[in-house]
Parts: sequence; C-alpha cells; structure tokens
Amino acid sequence: MITVKDKNKDRQIRHARVRKTVVGTKERPRLNVYKSLTHIYAQIIDDDKGVTLVSASTLDKEIASQIEGKTKTEAAKIVGTVIGERAKAKKIKEVVFDRGGYLYTGRVQALADGARESGLKF
Repeated sequence: MITVKDKNKDRQIRHARVRKTVVGTKERPRLNVYKSLTHIYAQIIDDDKGVTLVSASTLDKEIASQIEGKTKTEAAKIVGTVIGERAKAKKIKEVVFDRGGYLYTGRVQALADGARESGLKF
C-alpha cells in the first residue's frame, strides 16, 4: 500500500528539534513564525515567562487593508515590517529567529527581511 507523506508532521518534528536549543529570554525574545495556506503569523515571545510580547498577522485589520491585491510573499514582508515596528515600540531590538520548522525561503524569508528592514536584529 502506498502511504502519503505528512509534510506538516515532518515540519513539527523539525520544529521540536530546533526548539530544544532556540529559547527566547527577556533580553533576546524569540520571533516565531507560523504559516497556513492563506495567512502568516508572527509572534515575539518571552519563553522565561511564557508571554507573547508582540504579535502580527495577515488577519490584523491594520495589515489586511495594506495587503489587498498583493501576493502572499509581499504580505509576509508587510507582516515582518509591522512586527518590527511594534517591537521597536516595546523597546525590543534583538530577537532569536524561530522559523517554525519551515525552510528559510519564500514567505518566511520575506517576513525575516521585513523585520530586519524595520530595525530588528537577528
């Protein structure tokens, strides 16, 4: 019998393996990325307290108006710039990038580039 490979399960295994070493602290919180088929989400998390400090996604009303008619990659870059600006407002300058088990290409790379352009260092 032919079995279908579950790519999301493989991603979750990669993510769990990386999360053993990538930990966000108060000084350097973790920038986490999650993407679905239609949307992309980003959070800056302090793992010591277990608190989300800043978040942004394509579902935010502020961002949704900016991304109308744009590709998913362009939308991801906008989400990256918005999360960078929101982090700057909370005086967060450096983060640890957690790509969530996804390959660093396409939408994940665009989000990271947008965050770097807005001033986040990682």
